[in-house]
Amino acid sequence: MVKHFRIGQIVPSSNTTMETEIPAMLRSREAVFPERFTFHSSRMRMKHVTKEELAAMDAQSVRCARELSDAKVDIIGYACLVAIMSSGLSYHCKSEETLAAAVHEEGGDSPIVTSAGALIDVLAEMQAQNIAVVTPYMRPLTDLVVNYICNEGFSVASDIALEISDNLEVGRRDPNLLLDDVKRLDLAGVDTVVLSACVQMPSLAAIERVQDLLGLPVITAASCTTRVMLKKLALEPVAPGAGFALSSRFAPLAVV
Repeated sequence: MVKHFRIGQIVPSSNTTMETEIPAMLRSREAVFPERFTFHSSRMRMKHVTKEELAAMDAQSVRCARELSDAKVDIIGYACLVAIMSSGLSYHCKSEETLAAAVHEEGGDSPIVTSAGALIDVLAEMQAQNIAVVTPYMRPLTDLVVNYICNEGFSVASDIALEISDNLEVGRRDPNLLLDDVKRLDLAGVDTVVLSACVQMPSLAAIERVQDLLGLPVITAASCTTRVMLKKLALEPVAPGAGFALSSRFAPLAVV
């Protein structure tokens, strides 16, 4: 019997990428594994990527978790890395606990994955030490993200802030531009590249080409979120064409 899984996502209202890239990765997985997935979202209002709008948006996440619990989804992903990382060091732990409690109060037991926590978890699983990061954020928010990652025990050797404040514009950005963006990174001593530290900035179409270009493991917030979701569902975290986090050579480190 083929198993079917309902994937719940808590999504910023202006996010147009998380509901395309995560389904695309899991559809790619369906070509080689028997499991099937459907996708279900609840949205939090946010138009501009500023600290103030992110905080107001994050306050809506509990409502979204409750709504997704009504659908009895098998797992819930919180699709905004910077909202978490701009809310205080290690805030992903508090957010995951808060959302899990809300789901439990509704009689559900869906595991919670935040894109911020997933990125940290996968970097730890990879035993990454020195990383390079590309973000679409304004410089002050990028600095908060870099500081957050460093606080979790990693060194950020190089980073790029593309400084796009309009979240819709982030989602419209051509992912192929990343092939040129990464040429601005200083990769001396770097062991891992985070091609998009943002689940709104499209990157899936470029991730394998950038990985081939650089000869380094390349991950994104979205690919890490997908990996951790699959692991929490006790499924092999492999999806063709999605970079290192979902590659078969990384999979043996996986299922928990």
